Amino acid sequence: MTTYDVAKVRTRFPALEEGAAHFDGPGGSQVPDAVADAVAATLRAAVANRGSRTAAERRADEIVIAARTAMADLLAGTPAGIVFGRSMTQLTYDLARALAKEWGPGDEVVVTRLDHDANIRPWVHAAEARGATVRWADFDRESGELHVEAVAGLLGDRTRLVAVTGASNLLGTRPDVPAIAERVHAAGALLFVDGVHLTPHSLVDVGALGADFFACSPYKFLGPHLGVLAADPGLLERVHPEKLLPATDAVPERFELGTLPYELLAGTTAAVDFLAGLVPGDGSRRERLVRSMDALERHEQAMLERLDGGLARIPGVRRYGSPGRGRTPTTLFSVEGVDSAEIYEFLAARGVNAPAGSFYALECSRWLGLGDTGAVRAGIAPYTDESDVDRLLKALDELTS
Repeated sequence: MTTYDVAKVRTRFPALEEGAAHFDGPGGSQVPDAVADAVAATLRAAVANRGSRTAAERRADEIVIAARTAMADLLAGTPAGIVFGRSMTQLTYDLARALAKEWGPGDEVVVTRLDHDANIRPWVHAAEARGATVRWADFDRESGELHVEAVAGLLGDRTRLVAVTGASNLLGTRPDVPAIAERVHAAGALLFVDGVHLTPHSLVDVGALGADFFACSPYKFLGPHLGVLAADPGLLERVHPEKLLPATDAVPERFELGTLPYELLAGTTAAVDFLAGLVPGDGSRRERLVRSMDALERHEQAMLERLDGGLARIPGVRRYGSPGRGRTPTTLFSVEGVDSAEIYEFLAARGVNAPAGSFYALECSRWLGLGDTGAVRAGIAPYTDESDVDRLLKALDELTS
């Protein structure tokens, strides 16, 4: 079993030199030096619109190809099915509008109350625009679990698409996506999986999940700010978004509006390479990712157990959700008699970054009875160590004593 050297990993993150303990990774992780260097190097080099005649054109083309290949390795997909966009939200809205062209009255779309709003509102808006019906899958408030039957029970012969999260960004809940996919496909519908919160914490295989579409955000797994959509190229061929007339109609480029941000793509490749190198070893990038993500998951779960165990010992702390299938290293909690915003400020003043809110998982927060203000969220990241966890727990002890 490969040992995860968190102390060595931490030396690669310049932001940690500022001294804060970062539990804000679910909203955006800190960036290793290799990613920042890749972005800067691209901005310093000559680039142009993609082509083959000048060095600048060829460099741009190589950057795009490398980024598609890196993301395909990370997600066990194919480079020809990797689409880049400004954000996961933008990509989801664009895809929803394109797919909805074939929807009409009587058709149905299923969304869940566990999801981030970026995997709810685009589908709700697209359905409303076409006169289709939206059906809502509820999760268990006590455990935070989204049961397969909660989704399967809503499926019918007019279901066109089901949108579900790979992992809740608020609770960390990991639904049984393969089982849901099996039921969705048996009904003849498509499955869109929001993998934004899953991808940073677990090895992803889009095919094994059964996702027809899988979206994620590099800035959640140590990369720069943009979004990625993965799908089978054959499926993408059947979808026709609006685009500029001179723009290519080839897949995946037909979904990418305007010139791609080459520097961010270079940073994305660097982020995937960094993840693949979290533990030493040889092999293909995918093989190294398998080994590294396994070690990372064990490290993060150990930090989560330390955090949860400490929170359980502090009087007045309430933790939300305890899904039986496990969860990502993410904890949502409140303190009796203390406003969550006050906890957020108290921790921040002590150099502990653990924000409070609903974090755009608005339906989830409301379903839990937390309204629109939510609670405090602490997320473990690759650079989280025991001292970070203990620092958070010590601050909460001080707050509640």
